[in-house]
Parts: sequence; C-alpha cells; structure tokens
Amino acid sequence: MFAANTMWGFMSPVSKFVFLGSAVTPFILADCRMAGAAALFWIASLFTKREKVSRRDMLLLFIASLLGIVFNQGLFTFGLGLTSPVNASIITTSTPILTMLIAAAYLKEPITGKKVGGIVLGAGGALLLILSGRQASPTQGGNVAGDVLCVLAEVSFSLYLVLFKALISRYSPVTLMKWMFLFASLCTLPFTYKSLISLEWSSLDPMVDLGIAFVVCGGTFLCYLLSPVGQHYLRPTVVSMYCYMQPIIASVVAVWWGMDSFTLLKVVAVVLIFSGVFLVTVSKSRAQMEAEQHAAQASPPSAKHA
Repeated sequence: MFAANTMWGFMSPVSKFVFLGSAVTPFILADCRMAGAAALFWIASLFTKREKVSRRDMLLLFIASLLGIVFNQGLFTFGLGLTSPVNASIITTSTPILTMLIAAAYLKEPITGKKVGGIVLGAGGALLLILSGRQASPTQGGNVAGDVLCVLAEVSFSLYLVLFKALISRYSPVTLMKWMFLFASLCTLPFTYKSLISLEWSSLDPMVDLGIAFVVCGGTFLCYLLSPVGQHYLRPTVVSMYCYMQPIIASVVAVWWGMDSFTLLKVVAVVLIFSGVFLVTVSKSRAQMEAEQHAAQASPPSAKHA
C-alpha cells in the first residue's frame, strides 16, 4: 500500500501536466488508464497461474469494477480536470473517514480511540501539508463541480474497499484486475472512443507521451497490482489510511520540480501523517477483540481474579 500510494501521489501533478500541456482531455486519459491497464493485466495473466472465476464472483467483479475503477477513476480524473491538484489532494483525505464509517456499518468494525485518533492525526497532517502549499500558491483555485466529482470518487472507492474485501481475498491480483479493467473498459469505451480516435497522437509532445505512459503503467497497472495484496492482508480502514501518503509525495514532487521547498511546517505534517497511519495500523480489529473476549470467558475464575 505504501508503494501504490507513492505512485498515486504522482498522479495529480502528472495528470494536470498532461491536461495543461496538450489536447488530451480527462475523458481520453481515463480511457487510456482503463484500456491500457486491461491490456497489461491480460498480458500479465499469460505468465501466471490461471484461476477459474465462478459466475457469481464474475458478477461481483463487474460491480467492483464500477465502484473501484469506473466511478473512482472516471469521476476523479474528470474532477481533476475542473479543479486544482490542491483541492483534489485535500478531498482524498476524506477516504479513511468514509471507509471507517462504512466498515463500522457494514462489517461491524469497532470505532476505537486509536482509529479516531489516527485518522484525526493523519487528516490534520495532510491538511496542514496541503494548505501550506496553497498559501505558497494562492492563485491555484478550484471548481465546485470538480470538487464534488472528486468527493463522489472517494465515496465510490471507500465502498469498494469495504464491500469487496472477501472477494479480493479469493483471487490473485492479476485475476481480479484483468476482469475488473476489462469490464471497466467495456463500460466506458463505447461512449468515449470517438475522442480517442480524433486525437492527433503524433503531434503530442514526448513529455506528454511520457506522462500518459506513467499514468497507465505506474499509476494504474502497478498500483492496482499492488493494492489487492495490501487489501488481502490489511483491514479496509488501514488500507485507506495510506492515502495520506499522496499529499506527501505531491509535496516531494513540487520540491523536486523546483516549485516548492521543505519547511518546518511540512516536517511536522509528515510526522503527523505517519503517526496517524501507525495508530490505525496497530488498532484492534473486530476479530481481535472477539478473540480476546472469548479467551477471557474461557479462562478459569482464578486466572481472572489474578
């Protein structure tokens, strides 16, 4: 999850660079992500063990593709085209809160003090980091419609993390993603293929081509290859906490590209974010609490008094 969110952290600035430096639209970039990743995952499946997916799970994979890819990627990419990377980064910090609430309602995961404290620390650090960047670049305004689309994208991804944890645990990442991206492509390409055909690809700047290649290969294929591994071993709330890595990476990119510099405020923000991730990671799950209760009930009375 650390590696996946590191690459996702590059997504906002790189995608914005692609939009501003070429005729590539959010529709086109979203199509490239879905169709390109689908092709890469099917190629990868030729070199991995073949898994049979039941009809019921195939239907679930279709629904998961809508929440985890079509609505999440599509809405976020379109929203980013309308708003600023700063606003988009702020909105991503809502994912752990949304995931914790949905997990509490659907999976009956307990809302512990450590979880709440970790999320507050992480959100505080992320907002501190992002708002400090906004003060340095006050001209980077947003758009309400773009912000709303980004919020809906985070809601969609939170639902995906919680509702499909069991499904994700049954299959390998390649099997999951080759079907999910195939379904996502089939859902979107019939409506947007004309924009792909009409774009003069040969006229694009090589740096724009490189940006699109990173979005497809790094920010999509590799991230979605790694993410199911993290989802298999970690609780949904813990998985969602790693989204706080994205503002950190965005700041590193800004410094690397000479657009910003590290300050004491940014150091404090990074410490808060990592502290929040640590607290949520070590918080107890429902299974752990139930195991402790059963152990306490099964222990002899003398042991309890001792």
